[in-house]
Amino acid sequence: MQIALRKLWALLRIYMADSLAYRASAFIWMLTDIVHCLVMPLVWLSAYGGRETIAGYNPGEMVTYYVMIAFTTNFIVSHIMWDVAWEIKEGFLSQWLLRPVPMLWRLIAQNISWRALRMAMFVPVAALALWYYSRFTTLSPLYLGWEFWLSVALGHFVSFFTAHALAALAFWLQETQSVFSLYYAPMLLLSGWVAPIALMPSWLQVVAMAFPFRYTTAVPVEIAIGKLQGMAMWHEISLQAMWIGIMVVVGQLLWRRGLRQYTGVGM
Repeated sequence: MQIALRKLWALLRIYMADSLAYRASAFIWMLTDIVHCLVMPLVWLSAYGGRETIAGYNPGEMVTYYVMIAFTTNFIVSHIMWDVAWEIKEGFLSQWLLRPVPMLWRLIAQNISWRALRMAMFVPVAALALWYYSRFTTLSPLYLGWEFWLSVALGHFVSFFTAHALAALAFWLQETQSVFSLYYAPMLLLSGWVAPIALMPSWLQVVAMAFPFRYTTAVPVEIAIGKLQGMAMWHEISLQAMWIGIMVVVGQLLWRRGLRQYTGVGM
C-alpha cells in the first residue's frame, strides 16, 4: 500500500510541475471555457425586467450561479478522452501498458494536477466577476463548507470516469472526434452549464436526473448557493457516488475488451 501511495504521489508531483510549466496556456484555455458563464449574467439581469424571481432564482442567485458554474467547471469537467483516444490510435498507449504504474493512475494524477491549477487561476477572475456584478444586484450568500467540496470532488470523478469510459471507444472506432463532439451537447445542457436545470421544461429535468451530467457541476453549485440542503443535498451526493461506481464499472468493461484487440498500429 505504501509503495502504491508513493507511486501516486510521485505522479502527482510530476504532473503538477508539468502543468505549472504551461501556466499561460492553462489561463487561456480557462478563459475560453468559461467566458459564456461570465457573460450570461448580463443576459439574465436584462431578462428579469422587474420580476423578483425566475423559476425560483432571484437576480443575485442567478449571477452567483453562473460564477460558481465557471469556478467548479475548471476543476470538475474532464476532457481526457481526446488525449487517450489519440494515444490509442497512434500506439503510444503501449508505453504505459509496459510500465509498473497503471495508466489509470497516470490519468488521474495528470487530470487532477491540470484541473487544480485551472481552478486556482480562476479565483481572482471569480472575485473580479462577483465584485462587478455586485454593483447591479445583491449576490446570493455562498456556502463553501466541506459538503460543497465533497460534492466538487465527487463531481470531478463522475466526469473523469465518464470521459475515461468514452475514451475506450477508440479501440473500435477509427475516428472518434465526431463522437466526442456530440458528447458535449447533452453534457453542457444537462450539467446546468447552459442554464440552471430548474429553468428547463419538466420533461428535460426528468431526463437530466437520468444521466450523469447533472451530478458533475449542477449539484455542487446548487449546494453552494443554498438550493440543496439537508436530506435533499445528501440524496444528490449519494447519487454522485452511485454514478462514479457505474462509470468505473462501465469503463473497466470497455477497457478490458478493448485491450484484447489493441495492436498499437500507430507505433
